[in-house]
Amino acid sequence: MKIKTIGLAALLLAGAASGTAQAESFDVKDIRVEGLQRVSAASVFNAFPVNAPERVDERELAKAAQQLFATGLFEDIHLARQGDVLIIQVEERPTITSLNIEGNSQIPEEDLRDGLREAGLDEGQVLQLSTLEEIQRELSGVYQAQGRYSASIDTEVEQLGEGRVQVNINIDEGAVAKIRQINIVGNQAFDDDTLRDVLELEDHPGWFFGWFSSDEYSRQALSGDLERLRSYYLDRGYVNFNIDSTQVSIGPDKSKIFITINVNEGQRYRIGDVHFAGDLRIPEREARELLQVKSGETFSRSDVTASSEALRSRLGAEGFAFANVDGIPETRSDGTVDLTFRVQPGSRAYVRRINFVGNTTTQDEVLRREMIQMEGAPASTESISQSRERLERLGFFKQVEVQTEPVPGSDDQLDVTYNVEEQPSGSISASLGFSQSAGVIYGASLSQNNFLGTGNRVNIGAQRSDTYTNLNFGYTDPYWTLDGISRGYNLFYRETDYEDSDISTYSTDAYGGGISFGYPINELTRLNFGADVEDLTVETYDDTASEIKRYVQDQGDNAQTFKLTASWTRNDLNRGIMPTAGNYQRLSLETAVPGSDAEYYKLRARARQFFPMNEEQTWSLKLHGEVGYADSIGNDPYPFYENFYSGGLGSVRGFTSNTLGQRTTPPTDSSDNEDRTLGGNVLVEGGLELIFPMPFVEDKRSVQPSLFLDGGNTFLTDCYDVLDEDSSNASCNSGVDLGDLRYSVGLGVSWLTPVGPLTFSVAEPLNEEDGDDTQFFQFSLGQTF
Repeated sequence: MKIKTIGLAALLLAGAASGTAQAESFDVKDIRVEGLQRVSAASVFNAFPVNAPERVDERELAKAAQQLFATGLFEDIHLARQGDVLIIQVEERPTITSLNIEGNSQIPEEDLRDGLREAGLDEGQVLQLSTLEEIQRELSGVYQAQGRYSASIDTEVEQLGEGRVQVNINIDEGAVAKIRQINIVGNQAFDDDTLRDVLELEDHPGWFFGWFSSDEYSRQALSGDLERLRSYYLDRGYVNFNIDSTQVSIGPDKSKIFITINVNEGQRYRIGDVHFAGDLRIPEREARELLQVKSGETFSRSDVTASSEALRSRLGAEGFAFANVDGIPETRSDGTVDLTFRVQPGSRAYVRRINFVGNTTTQDEVLRREMIQMEGAPASTESISQSRERLERLGFFKQVEVQTEPVPGSDDQLDVTYNVEEQPSGSISASLGFSQSAGVIYGASLSQNNFLGTGNRVNIGAQRSDTYTNLNFGYTDPYWTLDGISRGYNLFYRETDYEDSDISTYSTDAYGGGISFGYPINELTRLNFGADVEDLTVETYDDTASEIKRYVQDQGDNAQTFKLTASWTRNDLNRGIMPTAGNYQRLSLETAVPGSDAEYYKLRARARQFFPMNEEQTWSLKLHGEVGYADSIGNDPYPFYENFYSGGLGSVRGFTSNTLGQRTTPPTDSSDNEDRTLGGNVLVEGGLELIFPMPFVEDKRSVQPSLFLDGGNTFLTDCYDVLDEDSSNASCNSGVDLGDLRYSVGLGVSWLTPVGPLTFSVAEPLNEEDGDDTQFFQFSLGQTF
């Protein structure tokens, strides 16, 4: 039977012929597809817009063939006619059975395969050579953007038979081209060396120091440097500064880069008049106080930007969350530039809704009660920011981020969303730890600052170590009333035995309980008041210090005490755990009221101040100090078991815990003549720390290293009496002599591990005296300091 062929080229020519020529047409009674292997006939019929029965001409067949070819499934398409049957003969494009990538290191293979898949090159897909060529060009562009001009990408298609191929992509990434010379042309106000210091990219200084230089070229780095150069001039009065052109030349071997930057400095300007335009909404006098630019000063773009931001923030505090402030300079012929701050406050915005995201454990109510910004109230950027800081200070969250979004369809409403990332705020478990001052610590405890997500603090525990046994229960509701008055209760039993410690040998048994209330003065400051009852019994041993034996002989071995406490606290730290910015102050008074077996008072003051050193607040300088003073009420001696102690972690690192201070007098008949401390009724401590981010650690908030300088000691204002038979051995020196302060330097690290907080330090004492007990390495697991 005769078959009349209709070639694809002929069809395309027919489709382009003049419309005046009558194309041959015929009736298609049936359509048959030949040459299919993996593509289904249904796919062909869906893409081929001719159906049977239908009368078609050559132009229509040409268009139909073009649409079928556009599917990318076929290498060739041939149309033939057998009577009234249209035959579609196809040659399928091969399918990629295997895709191999070799030589890539700068681009992870997973990312590379994802990109190839999106471009249509993946195992199981039809191979299109045009796609492969485009991928070659794009990959070359990616590597050139990194400065790898010698990179080469070779592709190979290996035929496997039966319409299957293997695609091999071989990548030679090459080396990053090194900058050999940076030329700056047109500069007069500043010399080349000064301007090169502004740039992060550097000339190659030589084979040795080149290891430490930023001499690897990339387009992004150069763009950043050009902006730094522009900012440098604009911040020094050159309002019309411009970079006319930048030429980047590549050496013949594609390993050397030569950069030429052509600049036009223009004239240097000073600030003339400063005006406001638009709707200022705040008094002009107040607005001028916010400005960081003044008439007569050299123009600085960064100061103009900071002034605009300060005005925008101030308007935001008034509820104009969408305010726009632009500082517009206008140069004059006398070398001055007038500034006009154009203010567009927009409509006053109101908060429609406050949302919380990420608090899987903490109840919404706990977060909502920390909000200063209220729903339905004018949106204040200051209140929104302060609310975020209050959430950070709770200590329940690793970090808190806030987003504000306009309400669709409304120009005066916005929604505020606080995204929180929760972190452990306590533990419910059996515990095992170790402290060099207390030995092995074991027990079972529930310690939750966010009990069941309610924000209430609960402590229930039983702990034991080489020096103490502790049973306790504590409960605090920080919002006992809606206005933030807190109420707490505590019960305790405490048994201590200092026989094997560096504190003078004795033991105590104490039990009691108390109640406390806290009153917020403002957003940062609180007053706390408490009342406690304690019953304490002292037990002595043969080698107990003579001072303690004499105290027990004169005052008895049992004391029932009713204590009243008061404290003032101001907390402006940026977060509750491992802060790096803000400050903290606390003043406290504890007094055993008249009628108690031991009547005394105890004053204590603590302060911490952080000075962030970078915008991310990962570098910070910390100053901290603590002083304490205590004395008896009346003529009785101050109870020795209430003394301050110094030394060790959380105090003066490098000296053994609780060993600094006046030495005790051992009994004459004791075989243990080791000097031990009795502490003191005066405490002086302080220090300086440089906090820095831990290298190679992604979560910077879970690890905090620091270099530190510690100092401190305890003192006795009055010496304790000793037993008559030991008076010849007494060597107490009373009084406060700051020259006796001990100092140490070292490295400390705090780490929130999955098994508990770990704190350690290595320290070297600077002025140890004979008899001081020092420790180079100190650590604690299972306790915080």
